[in-house]
Amino acid sequence: MAALLAGHIGSVTYEPDGSSKTDSRSAGCILSGSFDPWHDGHRKLAAVASEIVGAPATYELSVTNVDKPRLSEDAVRNRVAQFAGSAAVSVSSAHLFSDKARLFPGCTFVIGWDTMARLVDPMYYGGDPVSMILALSRIRANGCRFLVAGRLHGSEFKTLADVSVPDAFADMFSEIPESAFRADISSTGLRQATKAI
Repeated sequence: MAALLAGHIGSVTYEPDGSSKTDSRSAGCILSGSFDPWHDGHRKLAAVASEIVGAPATYELSVTNVDKPRLSEDAVRNRVAQFAGSAAVSVSSAHLFSDKARLFPGCTFVIGWDTMARLVDPMYYGGDPVSMILALSRIRANGCRFLVAGRLHGSEFKTLADVSVPDAFADMFSEIPESAFRADISSTGLRQATKAI
């Protein structure tokens, strides 16, 4: 963990049995998230994605995030501990999908509608559409694709069809049908409910 936080390695993967390996490459599904907490919605989404892709799913926790402060080592260890005995989790310092694609070439990233909307929004690239296109091109060059799950947004259930994807990259994105997966639960909602108790 210290080597990752110091920037000496790109990722460390913790297996359910407690073993770990550095810079392990997974060509299966990668479900990225903050996992604060890891909940049933994550587990169901990983299972459905694994079935669709026909490959195992690994969770990925980044110590840095575009919209949030860097995680402390204690926070990372606490979040990783949730997976012990149950699932593999990779910890990385890659907060952009273009960086994640370099660490996990050939994988299918499993994302929700909200993440999908940000991925193709030039605002998240300093307002520069060219930077967005370059980032998507790097992801494609690493052989990665996206599997997109719908999410409840206000009172509407939003899906991949609600996102304007540049035509040149449309083939990189596939939708998980609502009939296969819908979980109107969020880590934020769970944290708020816990605080209210």
